[in-house]
Amino acid sequence: MMEPSRRTVNVISLGCSKNLVDSERLMKMLADAGLKVVHEAERPGRHSIVVINTCGFIGDAKEESINTILEWVEAKRHGKIDELYVMGCLSERYAKELPAEIPEVDGWYGKTSWTGLVSHLAHKYPATAPYDRVITTPRHHAYLKISEGCNRFCAFCAIPLITGRYRSRPIEEIVEEVKMLVSRGVKELNVIAQDLTGYGLDLYGRPAIAELVDKMAQVEGVEWIRLHYAYPTGFPLDLLDVMARHPNVCRYLDIALQHISDPVLERMRRHITADETRQLLSEIRRRVPGIHLRTTLMVGFPGETEADFQQLLDFVAEQRFERMGAFAYSEEEDTYAAKHFPDDVAPEVKQERLDRLMALQEEIALELQQQKVGTQQRVIIDREEAEHYVGRTQYDSPEVDPEVLIKKTQPLKKGHFYDIHITAAYPFELEGEVVADLS
Repeated sequence: MMEPSRRTVNVISLGCSKNLVDSERLMKMLADAGLKVVHEAERPGRHSIVVINTCGFIGDAKEESINTILEWVEAKRHGKIDELYVMGCLSERYAKELPAEIPEVDGWYGKTSWTGLVSHLAHKYPATAPYDRVITTPRHHAYLKISEGCNRFCAFCAIPLITGRYRSRPIEEIVEEVKMLVSRGVKELNVIAQDLTGYGLDLYGRPAIAELVDKMAQVEGVEWIRLHYAYPTGFPLDLLDVMARHPNVCRYLDIALQHISDPVLERMRRHITADETRQLLSEIRRRVPGIHLRTTLMVGFPGETEADFQQLLDFVAEQRFERMGAFAYSEEEDTYAAKHFPDDVAPEVKQERLDRLMALQEEIALELQQQKVGTQQRVIIDREEAEHYVGRTQYDSPEVDPEVLIKKTQPLKKGHFYDIHITAAYPFELEGEVVADLS
């Protein structure tokens, strides 16, 4: 058998940013154990091992994961790689079925058992800190995962079935990770959890997200903290005071609402009403002036009538979310909805409703973007392209939100902040010119 130190491990990460953090941790542990590690190389080279970190959330994600596995099975069959391993949500969810269906895979590891892959490949277990990892995003920003699991059990969602109960990480450990990331050049922290709202309940017996963010904001060198995936039910309002108090906490909150019709919300098991949702949104905007809200909505949930959908359209028109995504309901086996509700909204109706909803949001997004023309925005530079530098404001999360295209009138540095005068707006892009270097 070839010595571990002479082998290359190619880690491929699919799905969400929470998966990416697991992949980055795996890469660090393998590197500390003496293996050469690469990230998503198309041709990792001879004597190589491929590890695929899969997603099993919805049909499209599962299909992508299976197709990726089969592509690398074919590469193994032709001698292009030596070994193939699979980890993550898909292998957790289908731990019994997948090994029988795809026997060419050399090993299957779940969402939480993947650390066993390190000792298997390296023949030892490194003394890597539990939060240490290889950063695969641009050097100036990183995702910060503060918990695992979910206790919500929404009717449509399989994630609690895959990831298990909510498990918060201690505040002290997270703050240590923040300091480590800053020491390596990270300026922007995108905080992620399946449910930001529930942070701390299991460890401290109380919501602790406000305390955590307050401590993170005080770490020297942290320029931006952006919060993702809050849950509306039981939202901790003291977080808003922390956001308003600290200028390095972005005026941005990702809070998935899913729907506004009371009958649909009840069937979804969201434990919140339309009135309570509106009151919460009003309080968020009142306490954090200028905040940009990102939400996710669903169309076509079982039993959704045209009247229910019209309520959703009216709600979006009324709230004018700065950032919004939407998707059509997809039945997932073993969820409450799959067991109790027939998938009775026709596919073509789901698509038509989704198209109408997104068309409305595009109009709103353009109007809100146009309000930024003539203003000056603090922008961090992510990359350089042929004709522009590309950056983001505090209101824009990487990969999902609008970007700022900056004319090449002078050389700009990736990871640096600049004051940008906004000259043009589109639904999902801004254009601007440099006013000053803020770094």
